[in-house]
Amino acid sequence: MKNKEIEYLFPNLKDSNYKIISPKTIEYNCIAWACGDIHRIWWPDPLNIGYWPNESPRFVSLEAFLKAFEILGYTVCNSAEYEEGFEKIAIYTDAGGKPTHAARQLNSGLWTSKLGKLYDIEHEIEGVSGLRYGHIAAFMKRPNCP
Repeated sequence: MKNKEIEYLFPNLKDSNYKIISPKTIEYNCIAWACGDIHRIWWPDPLNIGYWPNESPRFVSLEAFLKAFEILGYTVCNSAEYEEGFEKIAIYTDAGGKPTHAARQLNSGLWTSKLGKLYDIEHEIEGVSGLRYGHIAAFMKRPNCP
């Protein structure tokens, strides 16, 4: 049932190499998961319900998301290709250019995503692209922590 639910929502995963790596949870969201934070939800909502860095604009725009990740030490890069010594993230946007999702690259070269209120998964980079999350608008990277 788990896989059928995921593949219904994210059809690109159906014929790809993905696996569920955690149980369902509402404790954090995809942006927090990409940041490595499993204790809160990150989102730039205007009511200050979600966590968002003070130095980043509190509205849903690619610029605000880029700034939030820059505060964490990421810089924009051009590729999803794995680079030894770096951690990468991908920011997805809808057709209107608004961010919808973020994924983090693992040392294996695969990516990991928190799927809404569902599971955390390992997947290929295009596995979560499509109607629900849109397409990748930006890649960012930072040096791995020693």
